[in-house]
Amino acid sequence: MVVDDSAVIRGLFIRVLEADPEIRVVASAANGRIALNQLKRQPVEVVVLDIEMPEMDGLTALPELVRAQPGLKVIMASTLTRKNAAVSMEALAKGAVDYIPKPSATSEVYSNEGFSRELLAKVKAHADRGRRDGTAPALGGGAAAPAAPAAAASPTTAYRPRTEPAAPAARPATAADLPQRLGLQRKPVVLRPFPPAFRAKALAVGSSTGGPQALFTLFGALGPALQRIPVFITQHMPATFTTILAEHLARASGLPCVEAEDGMPVKAGRIHVARGDWHMVPTEAAGGAVIRINQDAPENFCRPAVDPMLRGLAKIYGRNLLTVILTGMGSDGQRGGEHVVQAGGVVMAQDEASSVVWGMPGAAAQAGLCSAVLPLDRMAGEVRRLVDGGP
Repeated sequence: MVVDDSAVIRGLFIRVLEADPEIRVVASAANGRIALNQLKRQPVEVVVLDIEMPEMDGLTALPELVRAQPGLKVIMASTLTRKNAAVSMEALAKGAVDYIPKPSATSEVYSNEGFSRELLAKVKAHADRGRRDGTAPALGGGAAAPAAPAAAASPTTAYRPRTEPAAPAARPATAADLPQRLGLQRKPVVLRPFPPAFRAKALAVGSSTGGPQALFTLFGALGPALQRIPVFITQHMPATFTTILAEHLARASGLPCVEAEDGMPVKAGRIHVARGDWHMVPTEAAGGAVIRINQDAPENFCRPAVDPMLRGLAKIYGRNLLTVILTGMGSDGQRGGEHVVQAGGVVMAQDEASSVVWGMPGAAAQAGLCSAVLPLDRMAGEVRRLVDGGP
């Protein structure tokens, strides 16, 4: 279901989504109240929810929607402003599973390939997660009948534009289908032994889809355990959003957390977050490690990307670098992880069951780079053990 007060934006979102044969937009609404009424008549797997709407805005509607259909996957859509970035982060704490920044110009909704790719990937990833965790509603198979012409102008129309004969119902997707759907080839995971007497003197974390919630969980559990080492995070996020992410991580961890700036000295006990649209590359300097940021070409379709961060850190910290790859689409972090293990460092990954998408962690694990693949709720304990230098 697409929820936005602009009929033009709703139509463009629907056009992007319906261009993918695996997605069917079954309803749309002009505000949160209409969306709640729609949900009573038409269960859905994923809702793309605008923030600023009349009568009932997205942040007000969010808990009501999740209460009406427990397990509903809600993706917040907002423009790239500090206010909306803050609201999106608040929404993640109130039950939203993800966010997507809307292009600044209406014309870019359909013409911007990066936005279209991100929207489609996130909708499919969260629908798959719902099917894996058993929260997806039972939906009828086959194609639905086209909407009546008279209803087409209504903001509450169920959009079913395909008029071709109904195809046989497809087999529901399962967890085993996910790697193939996300372009990954599943391989057996073989763990590397931990290097003898390993002790972390720096922590690097990479994440993407589902990353903010995973980061809040991880750093909320770690907190003071990281006071003696510097921490580096690359989360795939646009500018403005990383500013708010840093603020939320500071509150979750109790540690100072800053967006990386060029020439910034690296400090123990501080979390350094890659700035949106800039790669973060820590570098050794005469007075100690400093951060360099650049706008070199995106890597793995991302800027910031995890790989350049890990390449830089591996040169500085070598056998004392601990890397954690959390939930996310794609394979960012795998090539950088190769540099980490070649330098004698350790890579760990979030397991498939607790990941929203086992793309990034799965790529690192299946490449044989990981010494541990753990559920999110066990990751903090292992990080703490390695920071303390325990057996």
